[in-house]
Amino acid sequence: VLFRSIGSGMMGLEHLRNLQAIDGAVVTAVADPHGPSRDWASALAAEVGDDLTCFEHHGALIESGLCDAVVIASPNMTHASVLDDVLTTDLHVLVEKPMCTTVADCRRVVAAAADRSAIVWVGLEYRYMPPVARLIDAVHGGAVGDVRMVAIREHRFPFLSKVGDWNRFNRNTGGTLVEKCCHFFDLMNHITRAEPVRVLASGGQDVNHLDERYDGEAPDILDNAFVIVDYDDGSRAMLDLCMFAEGSEHQEELSVVGSTGKVEAFLPSSELRVGTRAGGRAGVVTTTVHDDRVAYEGFHHGSSYLEHLDLLAAIRAGRAPDVGVADGLRSVAMGVAAHRSIDEGRAVTLAEVLADPNA
Repeated sequence: VLFRSIGSGMMGLEHLRNLQAIDGAVVTAVADPHGPSRDWASALAAEVGDDLTCFEHHGALIESGLCDAVVIASPNMTHASVLDDVLTTDLHVLVEKPMCTTVADCRRVVAAAADRSAIVWVGLEYRYMPPVARLIDAVHGGAVGDVRMVAIREHRFPFLSKVGDWNRFNRNTGGTLVEKCCHFFDLMNHITRAEPVRVLASGGQDVNHLDERYDGEAPDILDNAFVIVDYDDGSRAMLDLCMFAEGSEHQEELSVVGSTGKVEAFLPSSELRVGTRAGGRAGVVTTTVHDDRVAYEGFHHGSSYLEHLDLLAAIRAGRAPDVGVADGLRSVAMGVAAHRSIDEGRAVTLAEVLADPNA
């Protein structure tokens, strides 16, 4: 399958490296208005003997006929306009998270994708981190009984610098709880297999980027938050996010507790812990999880590689995407609801956000 990348910054290059490691996938072209980014992609391709065709604008790339599928890894605020153009073609698409920065744009993408036979896959690759994937399999296999509580903690470093520092402002990212946390909201939804109905959040910008200025403007992105999500089946989930917590043993910790047991996953140690109420603390089993299929671990513990394997399998089999536009919309809507909850000091329903034409 011939791929091309729209955007060749940090995540664009990450996708390129993953595709280079997959048999049967060839990256044929990139599009990026930033000259140094195009140069980085060309140099990376040359390392394995590939000769990329480079375009300044994604429209020229789309019209080139050089590929079967595209990966959209451009800045968040450009996803909607790029998708507007790509979805008029019969190209398969993987769009990085978040699908768009607003609910309104996400709804438009869902409508545009409805009648396409080609795949639109949303890059919520945290599902594919090996210990997380094993946790999901265990929960869905009945290891905890009826899921009642999901807790996700990410304690990590601040946002990285990106080309043009676009990720320092909510208007470009959708806000931290959209940009970063759509991954975690998607995991909550996927684990519970229920519909989110209400979000209550508290958060702020307390440590990071306070002294930075860009054209005289101070960054406005949150660096910590607690978010509680209620589901239609009575289960609930919680996110604990801190982006000034470099002194942490684990960057991500996931816990799922049900009527009969508990499963936990930890990264980067890749540990999985499974216990039951009947077995108690002495019966908890801890294993280290790896996936032997991973040929390139990259930034996310091999999850992008595994995501691409499933995308290729879906393209070849002509089946629906495992992570589709409905998942992308829902995860963005939850982030938007969380930001609104913080701004207005109240619980916010998903129905309210999804019905708001300006959200």
